Amino acid sequence: MRGFLTPSPGAPSTAVTSIGVACAAALALPLLPLPAAAAPARPSEARAPGGTRSLPLAPLTRERVLGTAPEQGLYRPNGEHFSLVGVVWDDPDAELHGRVQVRTRSATTRKWSGWQDVETHNADHGADPGTAEGDARRVRGATAPLWVGDSDGVDVRVRGVGVVARGGRAVDPEPPLPSGLRLELVDPGEQVPPEGAPADAPRTGLHTDAARAASTTNMDLAGFGALRIPALGKRATERELARLAGPVGAKPYIGPRPRIVTRRGWGADESLRERGFVYTKKVKAAFVHHTASGNKFTCAQAPSVIRSIYRYHVTSMGWRDLGYNFLVDKCGTIYEGRAGGVAKAVLGAHTRGFNSDSMGIAVIGSYGATKPPGAAVTAVARLTAWKLGLYGADPRGKTYLTSGGGNLYPKGKNVRLNVISGHRDGFATECPGKRLYAKLGTARSSAARYQGR
Repeated sequence: MRGFLTPSPGAPSTAVTSIGVACAAALALPLLPLPAAAAPARPSEARAPGGTRSLPLAPLTRERVLGTAPEQGLYRPNGEHFSLVGVVWDDPDAELHGRVQVRTRSATTRKWSGWQDVETHNADHGADPGTAEGDARRVRGATAPLWVGDSDGVDVRVRGVGVVARGGRAVDPEPPLPSGLRLELVDPGEQVPPEGAPADAPRTGLHTDAARAASTTNMDLAGFGALRIPALGKRATERELARLAGPVGAKPYIGPRPRIVTRRGWGADESLRERGFVYTKKVKAAFVHHTASGNKFTCAQAPSVIRSIYRYHVTSMGWRDLGYNFLVDKCGTIYEGRAGGVAKAVLGAHTRGFNSDSMGIAVIGSYGATKPPGAAVTAVARLTAWKLGLYGADPRGKTYLTSGGGNLYPKGKNVRLNVISGHRDGFATECPGKRLYAKLGTARSSAARYQGR
């Protein structure tokens, strides 16, 4: 099974390898527009396809009222072009104690949206402490990304926590806002090849070593340059496992392989990520997430949302690649996430402290108050039945993972977890939202049934 599920012989569990070719408080004051902080972007900058604009925030110009929290913001009424926003800051270990709100102007209707909250607690997603990716100098603190659709104007406010009463006196909030606050405006660009292109479409997008390497990692399952990995029936999946892994003795418990859109299928720009791929030893558990990017997207827009989150993770937050191993949209379509091969134990950056020997599945959207679509829950069950089955894991079972360090478990602690867990089981967080978390029992029982248990 080594060539199918694990790194090359002799490679350490977290070594970088190349495959194929080298590879909170409510706002007390009304939110008023700010004057523009800088001149409008030049058209060539504003409409460059597939790009990110990083703009520094500035203190509000209104007089400070005694006892109010510090505020920073930015008002750019025109000249930009983007579909996703987020706020980043210099120190990845600093927390933003406050509230971030944004409103945007539609590039189609030219009307401003209402104010939307951006999820500020995002440190729970990321590489484990002490790893090369987690400690890289380029890594930044960040909010969750928010999908706003095709927009050309933005107004953002970041406000710290309110006053703290000590002995009856009003004092400044502690700690202050993180330093180096910047607004990230992400344009997903156009997709090549487009959604729905036939499997035998011209092989555009494979002109770089990085693109060819990413496609090579899935050649055990689909042809080179495939836009999608086709679904297989249960018997065909069992035969494939036997072909790739060799005789497995007793009848394997594995679910039918689901259809998976590859990175090429959703239009990943492979030049953004770091070269090579990093693997862990096996996949013992799956952590379910939500992207906390809002629910105002259509299934047809899902590839654009993924391209935007990919850019935000790599260009804005400084990760080596998209953090999740897989993503699922509201219609139940499954997408390949971090590069390295969908059947392999690719080390992700999804559950801080528990990325080793696990995989991360993110359902696109926000599911704290919104019920997740049944199609998405079913897709999670089908994906875990197949991927966990490759490694002999029972979706209804328990397993042990060693903590890499986090706010629930100290580094080195051996923790007993559900094989299918929610993000909050490994880190104190709201993710994957209480409505999605409540569906994990259904996902576990369905996945076990798909495996034939």
